Amino acid sequence: MGPQVLAGLLLCLCAGPWAEGGKVLVVPMEGSHWLSMREAVRELHARGHHTVVLSPEVNMHVKPEDFFTTETYATPNTQDEFDYVMMGQVHVLFERVNFLKMFWNAMVGLKNASLIFQRSCEALLSHKDLIRRLNASSFDVVLTDPVYPCGAVLAKYLTLPAVFFLRGIPCDFDVEGTACPNPFSYVPRLLTRNSDHMTFLQRVKNMLYPLALKYICHASYTPYERMASELLQREVSLVEVFSSASVWLFRGDFVMDYPRPVMPNMVFIGGINCANRKPLSQVCIGAFIPSMFQVQPI
Repeated sequence: MGPQVLAGLLLCLCAGPWAEGGKVLVVPMEGSHWLSMREAVRELHARGHHTVVLSPEVNMHVKPEDFFTTETYATPNTQDEFDYVMMGQVHVLFERVNFLKMFWNAMVGLKNASLIFQRSCEALLSHKDLIRRLNASSFDVVLTDPVYPCGAVLAKYLTLPAVFFLRGIPCDFDVEGTACPNPFSYVPRLLTRNSDHMTFLQRVKNMLYPLALKYICHASYTPYERMASELLQREVSLVEVFSSASVWLFRGDFVMDYPRPVMPNMVFIGGINCANRKPLSQVCIGAFIPSMFQVQPI
């Protein structure tokens, strides 16, 4: 049998359905972020991959399932503290208040939540035995939500390819991490309530808005730079950590979001949020559909 035939047979064996799956380390973000990522982990399992989900002992939704292995670690947070921060501020999102008050309330809630997650990340990265086990486990890739940068930092330390699974990152870290153009004059900023057809003053507001986030971004994300620098034993910025991602999977699409520039490694998978869908009740349909088609007076 000639060498070309042998090479062809080996290629078929590698590409066949019996090929061995990879090992995926999953570092999720708690809350609704994990509920979307869980569907991706389920699909990875269905395709023959072995997934290990790394989670703190104190959590809300990351519970053992039959399609992944769970690896937990202790944190200084109590369950009551965690539940209060995660659920105690939900009402803020539904309050009908002016923009400044809504922005301030949202920033306070974000700051409190960030403290909880920072403690959790410090507990993980300082757990030398766990880090040693992960390093020896020969994972092929890290799947993580970079809103919680701990997974991105861990992937960089383990020198593993990182796949980011996200809706977006505050402070435009996703834009800087992908080196993507970000025209403030045309792409509406989150929470500004601007559309893609802005007046001059709205464009000015859209450009000045990121400046208001500088303080909260500094308080929320700077500690991860310190953790990354201590772990890697050199000065590291979060932009450098994020820019090392191989693929960015955005849970959005241009049906719901305004169009914006993208880079080749940015993939939009907005439909995954509809994996667990239920039909609307007749009560919801009766209340919602007529309001959609009301004719407004000119």
